[in-house]
Amino acid sequence: MGALTTEAHGATATAAGARSAMSSQYLIFSLGKEMFGVATLRVREIIEYGNITNVPMMPEYMQGVINLRGSVVPVVDLSARFGRPATEISRRTCIVILEVLAETETFVLGIIVDAVSAVRQIEASAIEAAPSFGTRMRADFIEGMAKVNQGFVILLNLAAVLSIDELAMLQAGAQDAPVRL
Repeated sequence: MGALTTEAHGATATAAGARSAMSSQYLIFSLGKEMFGVATLRVREIIEYGNITNVPMMPEYMQGVINLRGSVVPVVDLSARFGRPATEISRRTCIVILEVLAETETFVLGIIVDAVSAVRQIEASAIEAAPSFGTRMRADFIEGMAKVNQGFVILLNLAAVLSIDELAMLQAGAQDAPVRL
């Protein structure tokens, strides 16, 4: 599969903010039968699943760390983070490398997803506020719901999904882990 780098050309739009003609690009991926999206501004690259080193005494959703061109990068199983069963690895399973902002720091980490399907331009007018019911995940994890074709894509609030305290813990654990070269 190799590495695929994405570039963002749209402006960031928030579901809670005022609707305008602005649009943003989102990386769309699947977890089980649901579709999720993250702003491409936060996506560094997409890599093939593999070579994850386990780190003892980490949360269940923390799969371990990878060596990404000499840097230690923590990897989170997004499905397990949402309280679901761990991701079943298939030939389409991949790791999305993200940059997550937490206060004044930027953390680089990977999330395991079932499959990446597209990079899509989504108009701000097509994004609804996060619902207060009807999803099987915490409402603060959802930035908005995008109407795409005949369905919805859940747009993730990465800062909440990967909270500041948890990011600091992951970063500390990753720095202490041995790296396979």
